[in-house]
Amino acid sequence: MEATRRVALYVLPVLFILTDVSSRFIHIPSLVRHGTEQNPLLLSVETSFSLDVAKIQGTWSHTNPSGTRTVLVTFTNSTKIINMVRRNHLLFEPPKVSLLILRLNQDDEGDYHLSLNVEFHNRTVITEDKVIHVTVDVPVSGPLIEKTPSYPVIEDKANVTWTCSVQRGTRVVFQWQRDGLPLKPSDRHHFSQDNSMLLINPVKKEDRGAYCCVVNNSVSQSKYSRTMDLSIYYGPYNLKVNSGQGLRTGEVLTINPGELVFLECQADSNPPNSYVWISKSHNESEIITEGPQLEVQLYRLAQAEEYLCRAFNNETQKQDEAQFTLVVASLGTGKEKHTQDGVSVSPVAVIAVCSLFIISCVLLFFIRRTCHPKRG
Repeated sequence: MEATRRVALYVLPVLFILTDVSSRFIHIPSLVRHGTEQNPLLLSVETSFSLDVAKIQGTWSHTNPSGTRTVLVTFTNSTKIINMVRRNHLLFEPPKVSLLILRLNQDDEGDYHLSLNVEFHNRTVITEDKVIHVTVDVPVSGPLIEKTPSYPVIEDKANVTWTCSVQRGTRVVFQWQRDGLPLKPSDRHHFSQDNSMLLINPVKKEDRGAYCCVVNNSVSQSKYSRTMDLSIYYGPYNLKVNSGQGLRTGEVLTINPGELVFLECQADSNPPNSYVWISKSHNESEIITEGPQLEVQLYRLAQAEEYLCRAFNNETQKQDEAQFTLVVASLGTGKEKHTQDGVSVSPVAVIAVCSLFIISCVLLFFIRRTCHPKRG
């Protein structure tokens, strides 16, 4: 068994040299390691040969972000020399090649270089050089969210600034959400360079909703801030007049004589609109009542009359109007009555259809007589 292992140690280096795959002598699971401050971090190195029979010689060194390089440890199979400044900060146990950093701090960030020479019994020396990049981060704390201004704002006239901050954390990634969906940059949505600030300028009705900030980094899972609602004054939009009586055709409402009419004015607005009903006749206008509903009294139903509903938003200072004409005319009863839910078939239409059917039958009779005359 010992002889077999020795033969393998002679053959392996030759094969690696011929095939140019010497890097397979050692394997590093990850060339980028994200460490947490105050926690240990193992720079693991796996070898594909027996460290008991091959001779090794190597060094670990550290290059910080500013470019300063420091030798940490020099080692062989059975010896090690650790930098005196770092000896209480590092753990290295030959013949293993892995390096353990006992307690990470910000000074430990940078590139860790492993230079390793491996000599086999045939005196073949293989050199390995590997670099592991290490980051050291502080876990993020829960994010805090603020909105300026804190009060409701008016559509098209104001802007809103959202700010997200954390008390602890390094290399924090910020993300904004509205109603649980991520927000992206647009012509009105502007983000700061690190995404910690969001400016909406100007605000629109569609910006309403519950906002929150999400943060994370390489050593922390996502953390969510509390949600804050954005209230916006807007409108009036989509003004319309509804009625449960009569027949509505465009801006004309036809009702039966003596029928009482209830009208309702509706518009999308925040805060709710104030409504005014106006009657227009003989080039004169008269305010009938205020409020979203109107009841047209019987004495007004003797003739056609124009009405107008005006909606006004006290915050946006915007208004909209809906005008219609009320016409008194008999709509019939029973199956002949016209309603908004359906259209009846008039007696004239029934007579016309029957007449066409009879005429068609007579024409068909004469055509058949012409094509097939009686034989004598």
